[in-house]
Amino acid sequence: MRDVVEKASHCAWQIHYHIVFPVKYRRGLLDEAVVEIIMLTAKEIEERYDIEFEQIGCGKDHVHIVCTAHPKIASGHIVRVFKSITVRELFKRKPDLK
Repeated sequence: MRDVVEKASHCAWQIHYHIVFPVKYRRGLLDEAVVEIIMLTAKEIEERYDIEFEQIGCGKDHVHIVCTAHPKIASGHIVRVFKSITVRELFKRKPDLK
């Protein structure tokens, strides 16, 4: 994690969110191919939104992310964006996950 205070025109912040996304019913579905899709999708989300993923870790049945964003972006919005885009990409690239 970075210990840098970010600054904008009217505020300064140092926010780090640690969010855990469990797989439905805690099934061990996260193999190497799925983790690679999650990592690529996270990079695309970083480019499109004002969210920076500092660390992403995956177990067999959950995903951990540590991210930072401007205080105007709610943590619920980060969760909604990450889940919706990642799941859409996973189902498009690996339809057998359903």
